[in-house]
Amino acid sequence: MPATIALIAHDRKKDEMVNFVKQHQAVLARYQLIATDKTGERVKAQTNLPIELKLSGSMGGDAQIAALVAEGEVTAVIFLFDPLQAQPHEPDIQALGRICAIHNIPIATNLATAEAIADALRRTRVAHLIFNPVSGQGNAEEELALIKQLLEPAMKLVVHSTTPEINPEELVKEAISAQADLIIASGGDGTVSAVAGALIATNIPLGIIPRGTANAFAVAVGIPARLTPIRSSCAAILAGQTRIVDIARCNGLPMILLAGIGYEAEIVERADREAKNRWGALAYIMAGIQQFNEQELFETKIEIEGVIETFHAGAVTVANAAPSTSVMAQGPGKVIANDGMLDVTIAAPKSEIEAITGMVELLGAALLKMPTNREDIVSLQTKQIKVTTNPPQKVVLDGELIGMTPIEVECIPRGLTIFAPPAPQNEDS
Repeated sequence: MPATIALIAHDRKKDEMVNFVKQHQAVLARYQLIATDKTGERVKAQTNLPIELKLSGSMGGDAQIAALVAEGEVTAVIFLFDPLQAQPHEPDIQALGRICAIHNIPIATNLATAEAIADALRRTRVAHLIFNPVSGQGNAEEELALIKQLLEPAMKLVVHSTTPEINPEELVKEAISAQADLIIASGGDGTVSAVAGALIATNIPLGIIPRGTANAFAVAVGIPARLTPIRSSCAAILAGQTRIVDIARCNGLPMILLAGIGYEAEIVERADREAKNRWGALAYIMAGIQQFNEQELFETKIEIEGVIETFHAGAVTVANAAPSTSVMAQGPGKVIANDGMLDVTIAAPKSEIEAITGMVELLGAALLKMPTNREDIVSLQTKQIKVTTNPPQKVVLDGELIGMTPIEVECIPRGLTIFAPPAPQNEDS
């Protein structure tokens, strides 16, 4: 059900409408408000609430609102009408009341019923969905319709779609200003990362509906992302169980997963949008095989708490969270998403054979949850790290290329609340 409230008042009831909105301003501020022109102007002047103005009642503003009700765009209507001295130019309650009755939309016609609606709104959760329509390989319209079908019976849902001009961070700020009870990110890891970064330390829980190519963060924190990811992840949100996990910043940008330097960054660049649309997750494997024979070692300086160590590496990965499929992050054997630490893996093979066996052992380390025991794979933990390379190397952050080295990464322990099943027993809850 959409989170939009319509306001209409006859001339002799406009003061009552203004007083009602002022009294319930905290509740109504969480909703999108629309109103007929003169009513809306009076309310805006007294409350400073943002209100979308329709035509005046005499010019058909009530008909505009009735059309939105019929289209399923309105949660409730508050129409304070004058039963004794209504003027001929004022809107008639009958037509709008009939439309509301047909579409089962509550309509208040006096202060008593308006109070009942306000009380119901106060007890209802409002969720803001940040939806990336270009993520994944599915039909975005059908996927959005399914999300609405699953979630709207349990909450008011405000949908924001990302565009090249509107980034997720801006949409999250709008949702926070509207006092959202929860915010949901639906897209790939890049979308989830951007939304999560804007929620750091807000205590607003994040729901995740994975629709990307890899959906690595959902997998890493145990949110179902296979077979029926939309249905299973919506079920996790509706279950209401939350976990607190770490998040990080890399060069000032949010990081929920990892920063990859060298090999992993080159893979992401090879697996462009066209390849991912055509091959899905297989695009990364194909890109990895192509890059394998071309990757060269580079000088890497790792700085932790003022101490600098130098390596010759083919890949450096700094991870906050990572599923087993993120092979280059698996030096420690397991990457725990809520231990307050960054897990660093430095791969420095001296030959192609060492590179092949090293990757096999990294995958085995992830499956067995045991650290590797190789001289050419270094793993360590830290809360903060700076990585410099010579020559400069490409950097991928949560699946998106962000530029070149150097990078500085800092863990923010327990900085994000997410809807997810309980952590495994070998992790802190």
